[in-house]
Amino acid sequence: MDAPEEVDEMKILVMGATGGSGRAAVAELLAAGHEVTALVRRPEALQAQDGLHLVVGDAMDPAAVDDAVAGQDAVLITLGITENPLRVRFLGPAHTPLTIRSQGTQNAIQAMRRHGVRRLVVQTTYGVGATKARLRWVERALFWALLKPQIQDSEVQNQAVVDSGLEWVLAQPVHLSDGPEAPAPFTSTEGEVGRMQVTRASVGRFLAEAVGSPRWVGQTVALSGPAAA
Repeated sequence: MDAPEEVDEMKILVMGATGGSGRAAVAELLAAGHEVTALVRRPEALQAQDGLHLVVGDAMDPAAVDDAVAGQDAVLITLGITENPLRVRFLGPAHTPLTIRSQGTQNAIQAMRRHGVRRLVVQTTYGVGATKARLRWVERALFWALLKPQIQDSEVQNQAVVDSGLEWVLAQPVHLSDGPEAPAPFTSTEGEVGRMQVTRASVGRFLAEAVGSPRWVGQTVALSGPAAA
């Protein structure tokens, strides 16, 4: 990925701001001078910062999403389930609806259409939609055994974005890892990857840049770690 482009300050709604990638994206957006609104169920999960507005609401609630979208320049979605994947697979999630990705995204798309907001950046998963055929057998087995319900919901989410008619960008990171390092990730619109692991900080960096750039509009972008020299 090239050096960040200079963009005007924007008003950006982030849905999924309390997750790892969402937090990283919020930090990058604020550092770039944007005004960020986070739609959250638990406001105590995010630290108050200049330029960050916390709106208490649920992504599953169309009315709450509609209110949050009004007046924004763009929407960034990093919705997901942070609970133990074994529990989710065999017992279902305890705190987050299984369809949080698809339904939350569809609520945002409908609200964006009503309010004339065009730019939509969504983090999904490498191995769904345009990159499904690129998945290695080991990931296919993992998806089936452990993440099947969540992957199915991600497929619905992915297709909703593609069919939205908006200025959309789909970001598909490979295996996510924690860590403070935020190098520019290896990006590909053809599904190619470097290392099969990328930090959430790096993903947040890409998401924040994609919100204001025309470069990736209408494309699915695979995000991975920079290939070894």
